[in-house]
Amino acid sequence: VQLQASGGGLVQAGSSLRLSCVASGSTSGYYAMGWFRQAPGKEREVVARINWSGDTRIYADSVKGRFTISRDNVKNMVYLQMNSLKPEDSAVYYCAYYVRGYYSRNVDYWGQGTQVTVSS
Repeated sequence: VQLQASGGGLVQAGSSLRLSCVASGSTSGYYAMGWFRQAPGKEREVVARINWSGDTRIYADSVKGRFTISRDNVKNMVYLQMNSLKPEDSAVYYCAYYVRGYYSRNVDYWGQGTQVTVSS
């Protein structure tokens, strides 16, 4: 499975961005997808996760109410709509693929990352 993320950029605080990630290759089964981020000098942290059917989602407390994860299984894509962006949201954002589904503890595949920079 290969993951290709896109949509990052440089924006001002309060702006919005939508990240996209397409999965290709041997995608099958009821896989979950998610987004992580990593800021310089910090550990990678989970941002959001979504199950196969799209009806179960979880968010980091820091993004609740501002970010929305969604997916399109026909296109094998996952999205992250980010609103009301803050400078502390600046990071490299990675999409993630869970072969064993939503409750899996392990990310099986990672995307290459897309940079999001929010200026104050």
